Amino acid sequence: MSEHFISKSLFFLLISAAAGFALAPFLIILLKKLNITRQGEYDDTILRIDSRKSKIGTPIMGGILVILVVGLVTVLFNWDRRFTWVPMGVMALSAVLGGIDDLLNIFGKYRRLRSAAQVVKLSKVHKMWYMRLWFKFQIPWAYLRSFFNKLGSRTGKGVLVHEKLFLQLVAGAITAWWLYFKLGPQWKLIWVPFDGELNIGWLLIPVVIFLVMATANAVNVADGLDGLTGGALITAFGGLLVMSWFEGNIYFAVLNASVVGALIPYTFFNIKPAKFQMGDIGSLGLGALLAVMAIAQNKMLLLPLLGFIFFVELGSVIIQLFGKYILGRKFFAMTPLHHHLEIKGWFEESIVQKFWIINLLAVLVAVWLSLH
Repeated sequence: MSEHFISKSLFFLLISAAAGFALAPFLIILLKKLNITRQGEYDDTILRIDSRKSKIGTPIMGGILVILVVGLVTVLFNWDRRFTWVPMGVMALSAVLGGIDDLLNIFGKYRRLRSAAQVVKLSKVHKMWYMRLWFKFQIPWAYLRSFFNKLGSRTGKGVLVHEKLFLQLVAGAITAWWLYFKLGPQWKLIWVPFDGELNIGWLLIPVVIFLVMATANAVNVADGLDGLTGGALITAFGGLLVMSWFEGNIYFAVLNASVVGALIPYTFFNIKPAKFQMGDIGSLGLGALLAVMAIAQNKMLLLPLLGFIFFVELGSVIIQLFGKYILGRKFFAMTPLHHHLEIKGWFEESIVQKFWIINLLAVLVAVWLSLH
């Protein structure tokens, strides 16, 4: 472990934190002025958890603070075509997707979409041949949308679930291409604790795509309580930072440090009562970046520990869907898990603090495993 690595990365951690604290008050004012605030009509939790009503009107898209600070620090001081441009590209693509979803949910119009049966019929009977061709192209998307609607997804103003998944697949594919074709043969070997390395060949590509998609959605699902996501991400990227010190990659060390630094002021202003909330722009962008950095540092097997609480939250949603549609019963009062605990009478602050500690412990286990 080089003292130079530690010193340089901690310097940029402090720079990122200082930039975040300087920008946050102006961002809060701007979001309020533009009326980019939490809306109530599509928040199911308001109907079942009274405390959620106080969150209406809170500025959202606060996660742009972290995205901007990390992006600026990386471009100005840590840009490298081999190690940092793809992580920044994946983060930016995912953040743009989340930002569009945030804005559409506030300012967009309700989307009236045809059913799969209607699309199939129009593909056969529409009088214009090019429209029949267009509807034929839409058929798979229509059935995919219908599938997610049955699982509980609703047609509102924002980006639909199947549309999000497609763009996340693109982000995952970019990561897989970078890892498999650009970083060199040593990056194709998966590190395994206590056992060395594992070569799965081209199967690495779908594994990487899956991890990017799963992690982005896990962080997005968990972003429901003030301070929860920011605090857990600090521990996750903090773990990656420590690992990068041992690995000896200064580009990864500075990138992880800049994320931790930017998350500190974000979390400071996001702790209850939140001055702003992360929004999809932050949760999708940072979730994808977390996956990319764990993969790039060849610690993908530790990703479930680094983002432990995020995957627990996502798992609760999957279990609930399985119980509802396969077993005909619900396991939780409401998902994700933090809402179940709220309904059971837990205070929001207590849930957040306990989840922070749980994720920190899991990250410490991950760091220990990374040394073996």
